[in-house]
Amino acid sequence: MKVRKPVLLLLVVTVLAPIVLYTDKLGSFRYSSSENEFVDDLPTFTLGGEIRPLNALPQESSTRLKEPLGIVYSDNSSQSFPNSDGSNAESSHKTRQLTEDSEKQTTVSTTSSSGESRSVDNNPIIQVTESTEGKESSTEQSEKKEEAKLGVSEHTSKNAFPKGEMEHEQQFAQTSGKVTTTEPIKEKQTVPTVMPDAHVRHLKDQLIRVKVYLSLAATRNNPHFIRELRLRMKEVQRALGEATKDSELPQNAYEKLKAMEQTLTKGKQIQDDCAAVVKKLRAMLHSTEEQLRVHKKQTLFLTQLTAKTLPKGLHCLPLRLSNEYFSLNSSKQQFPNQDKLEDPRLYHYALFSDNILAAAAVVNSTVSNAKVPSNHVFHIVTDRLNYAAMRMWFLTNPPGNATIQVQSVEEFTWLNSSYSPVLKQLGSASMIDYYFKSRRADSDSNMKFRNPKYLSIMNHLRFYLPEIFPKLSKVLFLDDDIVVQKDLSGLWSLDLKGKVIGAVETCGESFHRFDRYLNFSNPLISKNFDPRACGWAYGMNIFDLEEWKRQNITDVYHSWQNLNHDRQLWKLGTLPPGLITFWKRVFPLDRSWHVLGLGYNLNVSQKDIERAAVIHYNGNLKPWLEIGIAKFRGYWAKYVDSDQVYLRECNVNP
Repeated sequence: MKVRKPVLLLLVVTVLAPIVLYTDKLGSFRYSSSENEFVDDLPTFTLGGEIRPLNALPQESSTRLKEPLGIVYSDNSSQSFPNSDGSNAESSHKTRQLTEDSEKQTTVSTTSSSGESRSVDNNPIIQVTESTEGKESSTEQSEKKEEAKLGVSEHTSKNAFPKGEMEHEQQFAQTSGKVTTTEPIKEKQTVPTVMPDAHVRHLKDQLIRVKVYLSLAATRNNPHFIRELRLRMKEVQRALGEATKDSELPQNAYEKLKAMEQTLTKGKQIQDDCAAVVKKLRAMLHSTEEQLRVHKKQTLFLTQLTAKTLPKGLHCLPLRLSNEYFSLNSSKQQFPNQDKLEDPRLYHYALFSDNILAAAAVVNSTVSNAKVPSNHVFHIVTDRLNYAAMRMWFLTNPPGNATIQVQSVEEFTWLNSSYSPVLKQLGSASMIDYYFKSRRADSDSNMKFRNPKYLSIMNHLRFYLPEIFPKLSKVLFLDDDIVVQKDLSGLWSLDLKGKVIGAVETCGESFHRFDRYLNFSNPLISKNFDPRACGWAYGMNIFDLEEWKRQNITDVYHSWQNLNHDRQLWKLGTLPPGLITFWKRVFPLDRSWHVLGLGYNLNVSQKDIERAAVIHYNGNLKPWLEIGIAKFRGYWAKYVDSDQVYLRECNVNP
């Protein structure tokens, strides 16, 4: 018996070794020979005289590994096998049971996302935690798959941030730690929206937090931290510079951001009084809002000042032209074709302006786009100061075959304070006081009403068109800040259906309705007009002078001006009295005739501009000023000859 014990022991080890190896963690098994040999032999182990495929644990290659990371068995599963010499039938039964159970892996207990496990059957095979090596390989592959699916770039900027620096902004959903099925659990991936230029925003926010910490008492008692904070602040300010996009940041910007974040974390530990921080932030917000209000007011004032101040070049131009005009012989001071000035069959334009360059652009653009220029007649009215210069300009720059007339407003001797209520008001002591003495900032909420142009009768000539052109039936009124892009002769053939004026309505924007311009708290206004009525635009208007006379429009205008002697019905300007005078007398034109906003609105549609017959630079940002909107200036500048000798001498560069 003693001799047979080693043999029996060897037999037991030989029989039970495959079972022990089978029930152990195959993931950690290493055979002395190559792994490939073990894999090749495993499916054909002989047990109990039968050849059974051991497919309970299919070998997974590392390249095809998916969640879950594999099925392994607990060490105590070997207890179900006999540890004696046992029956081969029992071993065969256990092996078959393992094989059948492996084919039913999808019915094994499933771990829910909440961590609760539900047992589906009494399978002796139980789930254990996957090995660390398996976790690492699966996590790497999962991250790569998610990156490929979501199209996440490793670089947030070509210039600023290298690989891996957006990890704190992009978080991917992680699968459950314990999964027992061979199919991965599909969870809806939610990726947080990343703000554009997030690093620029973050750097700016850090500077605000620095200001907060520097103002707190707890921080002031820590000089070492203050020095570090100021150093980081300088670094961030240098890195940020004038950048408005992440792509404009330098390469070391993210390093400065992280260093600042670490310093601010120290500050959070030093200052734990949230109430003090909130109080400081509120104070900063209030101060910033107050500064913004002051800056807006200053900007408004400076913009108004710039818009109404004559640039040096435009001051030089009339002086130079006037000098040349008075040096001419009287015979050379006359315009040709003066016999056409009162011909009602032609197309007549009324242009009231003291700006020579602007008037030149209007005339040039109109003639350039006219089908028959010889049928167009321009009537320009200016003031005494610019009369000679205006005439000299058009004498040296005639508008082709079109006819030109230049008059001075002083020639209209019938237009005096006894006839015109507005002239009487403009010369009153209260009006002079309003403009030249009362300069308090709170005297008027809207500074544009203090514009000196409202003192000029030139601005009110549009209400006296039948008196200025007594022999004409229709006149097209043009402002001097417009550009004509198409032939306008079709306007004279329009049927206005008994209306006095044809104009483009401006209902699209709320501030162009009647309540924007008129004082509806006054009963005279409220009982006669609708506050939500649609306004319309001056600048390009066709007037039926025959209908004007028939409806006695001039008297209507005078009566309302007399009622507004104390400016209680409306402030100064020409649009409010125009809305009142022509109430229910306006024929709406198609919007393509007249596009507005190029003097204040950056978002005027390019499509609307290109199809417009007339574009209007209404607003303060006129195209002949440096503050004009650059992208719209070209439409105006192409109708001004920059090579003209007077423009070169006065250094005018349109």
